[in-house]
Amino acid sequence: MNLYLDTSALIKRYVNETGSPEVWEWIHSADDTATVLTTRAEMSAALNRLLRMKFLSQNDHASALAEFRADWMYYHRLPVTEPLVARAEALACEHNLRGDDAIHLAAALNWQDLLGLPVTVVTYDKELTEAARALGMEVLPEKQ
Repeated sequence: MNLYLDTSALIKRYVNETGSPEVWEWIHSADDTATVLTTRAEMSAALNRLLRMKFLSQNDHASALAEFRADWMYYHRLPVTEPLVARAEALACEHNLRGDDAIHLAAALNWQDLLGLPVTVVTYDKELTEAARALGMEVLPEKQ
């Protein structure tokens, strides 16, 4: 199984919250995992937000960020290109997506096209889930 992880899913790999055990299992059973380059900035921003909200302690924040940074090279990091952004723009209009969700969906579709194999999108975002399913992609978790 080839997994595309958006930030809402990937954060669960580094922060213990609802869905974390499943994400951990999916990642470790996957043949391959990928995300778009902008996820790196989104992850840092999300972890910083959890620290500001006092959901994470300073130590937990530092550990999660360090672990994510160490793991980063093991994910396929899909580039942000002009064609990807054009595809994301069309997806945003067609499926009423936010910009970052459209970038994630375009990246997942591009990776699927490149592989010539199905890609499963892992997301906890309702709109991204609906758009990916409308395009015939598998999505985890199955129920949201």
